[in-house]
Amino acid sequence: MSIAIVGIGFGAMLALMFLSVPIAVTILSIGAFGGYMLYGTPLVDMLGGVIWTSLNSPTMLAIPLFMMLGELLLRGGIADRMYDAMAVWLGRLPGGLLHSNIATCTMFSATSGSSVATAATVGTIALPALEQYKYPMPASLGSLAAGGTLGILIPPSVNLLVYGSIANTSVGQLFAAGVVPGLLLALSFSAYIALFHGKAGAEATGLTTMPLRQKLALGKHLIPPAIIFGVVMGSIYGGLATPTESAAIGVMLALGFVALNGRLTVDLLINCSVQAAKTSGMVMIVLVVSLLLNVTISMTGAAQAMTTWVGGFGFERITLLFVLLLFYVLLGTFMDAMSMMVLTVPIVLPIVLAAGIDPVWFGIFIVIMCEVALITPPVGMNLFVVHGVRTDGGSYADVTRGALPYVAVMMLFTVALMIWPQIVMWLPDMLAGRQ
Repeated sequence: MSIAIVGIGFGAMLALMFLSVPIAVTILSIGAFGGYMLYGTPLVDMLGGVIWTSLNSPTMLAIPLFMMLGELLLRGGIADRMYDAMAVWLGRLPGGLLHSNIATCTMFSATSGSSVATAATVGTIALPALEQYKYPMPASLGSLAAGGTLGILIPPSVNLLVYGSIANTSVGQLFAAGVVPGLLLALSFSAYIALFHGKAGAEATGLTTMPLRQKLALGKHLIPPAIIFGVVMGSIYGGLATPTESAAIGVMLALGFVALNGRLTVDLLINCSVQAAKTSGMVMIVLVVSLLLNVTISMTGAAQAMTTWVGGFGFERITLLFVLLLFYVLLGTFMDAMSMMVLTVPIVLPIVLAAGIDPVWFGIFIVIMCEVALITPPVGMNLFVVHGVRTDGGSYADVTRGALPYVAVMMLFTVALMIWPQIVMWLPDMLAGRQ
């Protein structure tokens, strides 16, 4: 297959998305139509088997279970208490409650798996306190939007699950690879806040003067999410459970904590289940059509054509990664994170594998690129979510102005991962006994 045909197919998908055609319909149309034009009905006939094989997998069940886990934490009141505890312990730092935004997003990310859910949840909880203590609104909104992106990097992550399915890479290894970069990125956000917004929240004196006994009493609210994260991730890394089994354990633990809080009702279970089903359905439809596209790309030789074409430029590993960095940042300005990932991974992955780049490392790279897309105007999903939960009727420009510095932080952080790839690979290599 010529590179021109690959370019036409990719351009056609972008054109359909610009026309507001749903991403799943776009990918299915190009994948199925391209396969039919080149191989006729035999290739189209085998797509049904691909769908069945893809969905008839225990790994797929992890997606709705992790979605359910996040919903229980949100609607069960655990997230609210988590923020209160973070606020009293981190309020003394330069930047005050802005650090609480990042820390709460980090902890919520460790149990939810969704960036949008993280940004919406923490934003709803945090904004009243930020307004009360007169924090600058752009800085407040920017920290919430950026902190929310950690939901797809710190495990359990739905995006890492999807990447693992598309790239046929171990989900357990991807989850292990996301821990250290996720924590370091959260610390990078806090370092930026301390340097550039250190004087924010000077009026929040009530939080800094609270007696130690009250702080310790509030600190107990951090125990439930810490236990859930420890059990879920520990069971995976310890080889005691698969990601799907660990997700089920997490849901049972969350149900127990919600029941202890006296919030477990039939209505809560119905609302959590319905919302988790809606979100899971959206993710799984996109995943299935991306796997169908994968089949077409493999059968037509498009991946080999792209690999040969890019290889002809003679790029070094670091040069190729810089090209991909700029490509994904540009793509993220007009495409949502999940669409960007499922659309490009089948084409780009063979290229990076040919360059000797580890697929686990590349999974973290592309998820960080998805994070950048979530806060890059004009279509950054987290920007819309955080702006939507504010109640002061302010301008959308506030959230974009506040979030853009975090784009720069993430790009610099990605460059650091390119230079020192062991930041990503240390933990999965250690757990796999490769060190």
